[in-house]
Amino acid sequence: ELGASARNLSERAAAEEWGVDASEVYTKHHRLYHTSSGRSFDFGELVDAAANLSLPTGGNAPAPRLKHPSEWKYIGKDLPVVDNFDMSTGGAVYGADVSLPGMKIAVIARSPVYRGRVRSFDATEALQVSGVEQVIEIPAMADDTPTEFRALGGVAVIGTNTWSVMEGRSKLEIEWDDGPFTAHDSSTFDDALRESARRGGSVIRRRGDVDEALSTADSVVESEYFVPYLVHTPMEPPVALVDATARPVQVWAATQAPNETRQYVAEALGLEKTDVECHITLLGGGFGRKSKPDFACEAAILSEAVGAPVRVQWTREDEVRNGYYHAARAQYIKAGLDASGNVTAWHHSAAWPSLMALWAPDVKAASTLEAGLGLIDLPYNNIPNLQIETGEADAMIRVGWYRSVNNIQHSFATNCFVNELAAAADRDPLEFMLGLIGDADEMDLTEDGVEEIWNYGDSIDDWPIMPKRLSNVLRTVAQKSGYGKQMADGHGLGLACHRSFHSYVATAVHVVVRDNGSLHVPQVDVAIDCGRYVNPEGVRKQIEGAVVFGHTIARHGKITTSRGVVEQSNFHDYPLTRIGDTPLDVRVEIVDDYVHLRSCGVGEPGVPPYAPALANAIFAATGKRHRALPLTDDAISI
Repeated sequence: ELGASARNLSERAAAEEWGVDASEVYTKHHRLYHTSSGRSFDFGELVDAAANLSLPTGGNAPAPRLKHPSEWKYIGKDLPVVDNFDMSTGGAVYGADVSLPGMKIAVIARSPVYRGRVRSFDATEALQVSGVEQVIEIPAMADDTPTEFRALGGVAVIGTNTWSVMEGRSKLEIEWDDGPFTAHDSSTFDDALRESARRGGSVIRRRGDVDEALSTADSVVESEYFVPYLVHTPMEPPVALVDATARPVQVWAATQAPNETRQYVAEALGLEKTDVECHITLLGGGFGRKSKPDFACEAAILSEAVGAPVRVQWTREDEVRNGYYHAARAQYIKAGLDASGNVTAWHHSAAWPSLMALWAPDVKAASTLEAGLGLIDLPYNNIPNLQIETGEADAMIRVGWYRSVNNIQHSFATNCFVNELAAAADRDPLEFMLGLIGDADEMDLTEDGVEEIWNYGDSIDDWPIMPKRLSNVLRTVAQKSGYGKQMADGHGLGLACHRSFHSYVATAVHVVVRDNGSLHVPQVDVAIDCGRYVNPEGVRKQIEGAVVFGHTIARHGKITTSRGVVEQSNFHDYPLTRIGDTPLDVRVEIVDDYVHLRSCGVGEPGVPPYAPALANAIFAATGKRHRALPLTDDAISI
C-alpha cells in the first residue's frame, strides 16, 4: 500500500506536468509514461513535485490502487540476490572491510565472568609489541545499571593492525574482580532448571481440569526435555568502526538494529540519538547477535578516548566467551491417555532464564513474549484438558535472542513428546499428530483463560493461529517425503511441525544410524506455508539454511559454564555443521493453499522443527529416545 501510494503520487505529479488526466499515466520499469504521446519521466525527476502533493485522507479517501496479479512482474517469481556476485568474488563489504584515514584497531580483554570488572592491570609488556600504541580501560557498568546492549567493560589494546593488538592483549596482566556470578555452574544450574520446571508455579493457560483427567487416565506418560545454552557463531564475529570526532558521530557496523545502535552509542557518548549516524555493512551472519550493539558502544568509547576513528574487532573466542546466549531450558510434560490411546490431559511446565533480565536483572519469571514463542500457543487444539505453566530461574549470563528464539526449545519438547505418546498409544505418529492439531480455522486462546499473547508484535485478528494450516503442511511433508514406506534397518524417518513468526512449517528427516552411533542424514523434506510470498527462491534458500543451522543445534550446540566462566572458546569445542555432516539433499515445498493471506516470516520458522524431527527419526531407526540436546554420536550410541 505504501508503494502504491507513492506510485499514485508520482502519476499525479506527471499528469500535472503534462496537463493531462492522471488516468492517462502509467508506470513501467522505474519510469512514468503518458499513454497517448509516449512522453516519459524517470521517477527521480518528479520527486520534488510529488512531495508537494497531499495524500487523500479521511474515511472516504480512496484506497491506493494495487496491481492486479496479472500485472505482477516479480511476485511469485525466482529472483537473484543483487549481492551474490560481490559475495562470491570478494567485492562485498562486511564490517571488517571498512577503513577510514587515521583509523586505529582495537581488541578488548573482557571479564571471563559476566558482570566482572577490572581490579588492576599491567600493560608494560603489551606496549612493547610493535604496532601497539595505547592500552585503555573501559569502565564496567555500575552494579545497578541494566546490561541491555551496553559495553561490558574491560581493557582495550589499541594500535595500527589487528595482529599487533591481539598479540598485545595476550601479554596483558589483569587481575579481575569476578563479581556476583561465579556460582553459575552448568552442573548445578541445569539441575535447578529441571527442578523449577517440575515445580512450575505460574499457570499461563488452562483448559478443563488436568489433575482430574490425569487421575482417571488409563495410562500416564511423563518426560523431561533439556536444551543447553547456545551461542550465535556468525561467520564474521562482531565488529564496528566509529568516528566519535565527527558530528554527527559516524558508525559503520554489521548491525541488524541501526536505530538501537544510534541509541546506545549516543548514550555511551552522552549525546542525543540524532547526533549519531549508522552505516550498515553486510552482516556476515547475524542470527540475532548483531541486533545488540554493545560492540559499537565499545568502539565509540574508545574513539572518543583516543581522538581518532577506532574499529573494535571481536575474535571468535570473544564471541563464544562473552556473547549473548540463547537460554538453557528445562521442560516437564505429563499426559494422560484413555483406553483407545486418545490424549485426555496435557500438563506442560518449563523454566528458563529470561532475556528480560537484560533490562530488569532481578526478573525470574518468564515473560509474555517468551511464552508466546511456541509454548502458550501450543497447537494441540483437540486435547480436552490442558495446563501450561512456567517456573522461575535466575539469569546469570547475558541471555539474548537467537534465530527463532524460544521456539527452538518449545518445538523440541512438544514434538518429541507427541511422538512418545504415539508410541505409548501404539498409534502412527502422523495420524496421532494430526488428531491432536485438528483442522479448525482458528484457535482462540482466550477460551483457555489467556488474557495476553505476544503474537510477534502483531494483532491476533490480522494474524490468527490457524491449526488447519499446520495440519496442511504436515500432510504435505508426509506425502512429499514418502512417509510410511518400508525402510531398511538403521534407517528412520521423523516428523515435526511448528508455527512461528506466523508461518507454518513441517519437517521430515531421513536418518541413517550406524552401529557406532554416528549418523548420516541423506534427505530432508520441508513444507512451509508463509502466506503470500514474493521470491520463492529466497524462501527455498532460507529453509535450506535453516536446516543446516538446525542441524548444528541438534548435533553440536552446547555452551557450559564453570564458576561463571564459559568453558567453550572456538569451533574445536563448539563445533558447527561441516560439509561432511551437512544434510545436502534438502527439498522445500512452498505450500500455495493460503497464498491469498498476508505474508509471514521465512528466515526463522524453518529452524524449530528440525531437531525434534531428527530425534524422532533416530527413535524410528533405533528404538531409543533422546530427550536432551545435542544429539552427539556418543549420546546416540548409549
